[in-house]
Amino acid sequence: MMGFALLILILAGIVLLVFLERRPAAPTDYQQKAKTSGDIEKKYMENGPYAVSLREEKVLQGFEKYIIYYPTALETSHKPYPVIVLSNGSGTPLSKYPAVAKHYASWGFIVIGTQEQNDWNGFAAEMCVRHLKRWNDNEMVGDTKSIFYQKVDLENVGIVGHSQGGVGVFNAMTAQPHKDVFQTGVALSPTNKELADHLEWEYDAAQIHVPVLLISGAGGGDDWVVTGDQLREIYEDIPSDKVMVRRKDTPHSQVLYMPNGYVAAWLLWQLQGDEEAAKAFIGNAPEIENNPLYQDFARCIG
Repeated sequence: MMGFALLILILAGIVLLVFLERRPAAPTDYQQKAKTSGDIEKKYMENGPYAVSLREEKVLQGFEKYIIYYPTALETSHKPYPVIVLSNGSGTPLSKYPAVAKHYASWGFIVIGTQEQNDWNGFAAEMCVRHLKRWNDNEMVGDTKSIFYQKVDLENVGIVGHSQGGVGVFNAMTAQPHKDVFQTGVALSPTNKELADHLEWEYDAAQIHVPVLLISGAGGGDDWVVTGDQLREIYEDIPSDKVMVRRKDTPHSQVLYMPNGYVAAWLLWQLQGDEEAAKAFIGNAPEIENNPLYQDFARCIG
């Protein structure tokens, strides 16, 4: 009987591990469940006007494959679409948060990421840029006709990353060969400088030269990866236009998706010139500053 009970415990443990491994990092219905408080946040937390398609392309790299969500209309249109590159958090490949990618793509973006589980150095993001550039520049890639031929707006490329992926955002924009392609970045709870140094994930936010949005969690014991003071330290290092804010009562893992109404608004402002979205961050009374779900707002926008 004792052996049977032990076997049951082992099997239960295996089932739990499999569940945790497969559990999405962002719930498929996070847009419906996340609280919003503000017309702009609410609008951009919802899906945009575009239907979304998915394309996956295997590659002989450690990150296994490229995962691309894009507006279905791209296949028959003759205009280029702006790009969002996703930089993954620790052990969080894009296949664990597809709802986030679909959300962004529904607002008219080509969204690309990988299965990389250690994105701190920005290499996977660099390869995403190279991959899209290849498919944009060539009508045929090998034996395959490129649906992205002359449809990738390489003048409007942004990058978003959470946790270790936030470090990947900084390094993609400052240390990789195609660093100058990025016109904006969003770092969600980026690993603080001291911890990143201990983990040998060095970055230098002082080298960033494009507008950046920083968001972390607050309350419930603070965001353990980057406290308010530590986020402020990163903010102070950045010499370009910047905004920082902390979402109340939001644990570290949920910063990946809970503030995405404002993340989408930021990207639409920076990469598509959406003036309504911009009002969340600029003017005499930016919505995010007065949103009761957020605190510690700071900005420096020239």
